[in-house]
Amino acid sequence: MSAQAGDGALTRLGRMRYILQQQRRVDNVLNNSALNPLLWNNPARMLTQLSIRHYAIVDHLEIDFRRGMSVITGETGAGKSIMLGALGLTLGDRADKGVISSGATRADITAHFDTSDQPMARAWLQDNELLADAEPQVCLLRRVISDDGRSKAWVNGFPVTLQVLKTIGEMLIDIHSQHEHQSLLNRSTHLRLLDEFIGDHALTEDVRRISREWKKNRERLEALSQQSEESSAQVQLIRYQIGELDELTLEAGELESLEEEYRTLNSADSSLATARQLLDLCSENDEFTVQGALNQALTLLQELGAKTHALDPVAELLNTASIQIDEAVVELRHSVDHFEANPLRLEAINQRLADIQQIARKHRVKPEELAALHARLQEQLAAWEHGDEDLETLQRQDTQLQQQYGQLAERLSARRRSAATELAQQINLQIAELGMSSARLTVALSPADSQTPSAHGQESVEFLVSTNPGQEPRPLIRIASGGELSRISLAIQVITAQTSATPTLVFDEVDVGIGGGVARAVGRLLRQLGERGQVLCVTHQAQVASQGHQHLFVSKLMQATEGRAAMIGTQIRELSREEKVREIARMLGGESDKQGLTPESLAHAEEMLSA
Repeated sequence: MSAQAGDGALTRLGRMRYILQQQRRVDNVLNNSALNPLLWNNPARMLTQLSIRHYAIVDHLEIDFRRGMSVITGETGAGKSIMLGALGLTLGDRADKGVISSGATRADITAHFDTSDQPMARAWLQDNELLADAEPQVCLLRRVISDDGRSKAWVNGFPVTLQVLKTIGEMLIDIHSQHEHQSLLNRSTHLRLLDEFIGDHALTEDVRRISREWKKNRERLEALSQQSEESSAQVQLIRYQIGELDELTLEAGELESLEEEYRTLNSADSSLATARQLLDLCSENDEFTVQGALNQALTLLQELGAKTHALDPVAELLNTASIQIDEAVVELRHSVDHFEANPLRLEAINQRLADIQQIARKHRVKPEELAALHARLQEQLAAWEHGDEDLETLQRQDTQLQQQYGQLAERLSARRRSAATELAQQINLQIAELGMSSARLTVALSPADSQTPSAHGQESVEFLVSTNPGQEPRPLIRIASGGELSRISLAIQVITAQTSATPTLVFDEVDVGIGGGVARAVGRLLRQLGERGQVLCVTHQAQVASQGHQHLFVSKLMQATEGRAAMIGTQIRELSREEKVREIARMLGGESDKQGLTPESLAHAEEMLSA
């Protein structure tokens, strides 16, 4: 045997062993969960209820969901996809008034989620002030489409945009179908799934933290570098302005003192004339003076005093007034005798005030604001002069952060390269179990711009798939077949479900075009996913439906009109154990008794449910 053939044989042997190990593990989980009632009693459900009013052919429908795998089956044309369409609207899908039931004015859909096991979703709701105060573990997504074509959305009763619905919806549920919001078609999801598969959350958080610090430091460095280029001219201007203010030497309180002295000197002539007029009125007028009038009054009181003492208080007051007038005359004479106009001092003060006004106008401030301007310019100059020191500090920090980021990002890159190979191998084994033995998935890592401190590390991640031998791997979004995409997505989710943050997975007819053992494998894989969270599956395959923990049946609402039965709506209900057997038998296609079921098909259905 050649070396190449030997390697191929070993690869096939390893693959068979892995499949057997996985099958035993799944069987053990299935057998244990069938006997363990904890799965049904666990209150920490994800999507707990979907309420639909006046949507398509549904008048009013409320669907309760449990943890685990819920299968949805029903008659052809009953409207199994209506539930997914309504759910998509609560997740931000576009809609028009055509979805409103006939005769209604609006469609109203509400999805109830339990976020007890979703700290990331609750943290996001709290950060965006959308957390319900009364029940913080509950998240209600509501969408209303009116007949005027307008649409409104709410999260926990708070009005929001469709983008907000999409953002929170992607944290709570992932619909695997051909809907536009399927997260596996986004490359950012591929990176997240790979990092979650690695499981080293501390390392990825360190890369994000250092990248933020590096980016912030670099922004400050670039801003300061740009300032440094402009600093020469700016510093010269500031120094010139400070020089002018230094030369002015304006002291504190000087402006107010100068203005007061200016007012005094400027009114010197009028002040001297007034003082002389007062002096003349008090004592030096030939015709009448205040002193003369008081003296005459005191003489009259002395004459009366010899006859009566009743006016003694008046005499005392006039004596006091006479003394005060004498003192006032002395002060007035002193002022008049020593008064100096000092025109030279007045001119000097006038010039000083003019200089101050000129500098103030030049700097576009009020004269009284010059002192504050002076202090501010000195602070700016000090900041400019210390800019070189800050620039050197930021440059050293930039080098250190770049080295730290490079070391952490390289460690993460090495982990990603190793995990990418392992993840692809495990997914490919699951893809082969789903009847696509020729399909191969590759987890491709592409280098990112090394000059940019990305919070996601040094590479981008994308899942590439080749569905036929010799075909070049292509992005998931370019896979033409919806059935192939659904099965590949299912394989990815089976492997990453243990570490994925999305709690509710919805699969819309992932079993199209398969049957037999492949359908049975799909059912087992979906149940395996349901053991770890919540899975909703619309299916036509009995092998898939038999694996469900909860079985929901969609049927038509009929009404007899003019002797003919006409469909007027749709209904959905949970099946009992006996009803499950009959529905699985119907899906197996048996034909016989009045209800179209054969003993063989019923026995086969019973065997499938009991397995």
